[in-house]
Amino acid sequence: MIPVSSPSTFIEPRDVDYADFPASTLVSEGMQVLHADLKPEHGTAILGVEYARKDGLTLHLQILLPPMEPESTAVFPLVVFVQGSAWFEQDLGQSLPPLAHFARRGYVVAIVEYRPSPVAPFPAQIRDTGTAIRFLRRKASDFHIDPNRIVLWGDSSGGHTTVLTCLTDGDPFFSDEPVDEEPLNIRCFIDYYGPTDISRMNEEPSIQNHIEPESPEGMLIGGANVLDHPDLVAPTVAMNHISPTPRRRPLLIVHGNKDRLVPFGQSVLLHDALKNAGQPVTFFQLKGADHGGPSFWKEEILSIVDNFIRVNI
Repeated sequence: MIPVSSPSTFIEPRDVDYADFPASTLVSEGMQVLHADLKPEHGTAILGVEYARKDGLTLHLQILLPPMEPESTAVFPLVVFVQGSAWFEQDLGQSLPPLAHFARRGYVVAIVEYRPSPVAPFPAQIRDTGTAIRFLRRKASDFHIDPNRIVLWGDSSGGHTTVLTCLTDGDPFFSDEPVDEEPLNIRCFIDYYGPTDISRMNEEPSIQNHIEPESPEGMLIGGANVLDHPDLVAPTVAMNHISPTPRRRPLLIVHGNKDRLVPFGQSVLLHDALKNAGQPVTFFQLKGADHGGPSFWKEEILSIVDNFIRVNI
């Protein structure tokens, strides 16, 4: 048995600031010395934050903080991102890596989980997004959020949810909370290739049937044939919620012209309706882009999104 040696000295632990903590003077032959860069380059992920319980489901947020010094009290604009999923159960990690990269530009990013359509059809997804935003506003100090600078962003069905959330803001039908007591306070919003009129999606080439009861669009309205139920479809159509007054928040649309799932014309319909109503909208066609993919997360496109946000918050 190897005997345990007794330490020659014992230094009493003391809780001291980094600046007052002594640097080690010990050396070892062959040791190489590097100088530490203490500036933070990456943020922090806070995963699985519960924000609500509805229909027997616990709904979560994945929250990404920008780089900041330890013990910082800084606050940042909040980007709430609604992950697309054809309104079914979301893969909440799908866009997490590029959004973590985007957070480094100086944003808190919160990815919203909504109830999937087989559990709760439209407008549950709109109501859940509003609930999530109100939760984040109440907890702003916990997550370094500036509650007066909130942006909503979504892709595909998350884009549809984003657009409908903003266009129906203030309508109690689309909210699970009193709208007059807890406003959403969204400053601007971004739509990545979201559907806008589910009854017209098969008017253009697509690799998917958008009409049948079991289609994503049919499930959104409760498992019904889209063309046979215009009464159920009407509230889901973004253009039905556009009017010249009041002036809405600015919208940025980005959509690929080779989208095989959500036809490009869906964004044309929305852009034209907003322009005709005198509402603020900016529209980019991403030439050659399919339904999502890496082209939407390139630095050039993210800089367009970043600049749009900074101008409008």
